[in-house]
Amino acid sequence: MSAQADTTVQNKATPQSVLRLTVNNHPGVLSHVCGLFARRSFNLEGVMIRPLHSTGGQHSRMWLLLNEYDKLEQVMRQTEKLRDVLSVEQHPLEGSVFEKTDGFFAGS
Repeated sequence: MSAQADTTVQNKATPQSVLRLTVNNHPGVLSHVCGLFARRSFNLEGVMIRPLHSTGGQHSRMWLLLNEYDKLEQVMRQTEKLRDVLSVEQHPLEGSVFEKTDGFFAGS
């Protein structure tokens, strides 16, 4: 089995979660959020961000795909404390934006 196939099998066996954040939409917010995860040695498997039109673009929705870890709840609490993060919710991978876009990244 190739190294790429090993990684694919390993990723499918590892449970994943999606965090949905509502954040203020201005420069530096993504850097602050990703920096928090990096400082705690969490690898973000995917990031997707879109502005919320209902707020006139003042807020954005940020989806983060990550492998589940023992400290996920702790990191969620710490994420909620960031000044520009308005809410944090955990969602399953099933039915998420990452599952819907998975086909775009399935190529070799």
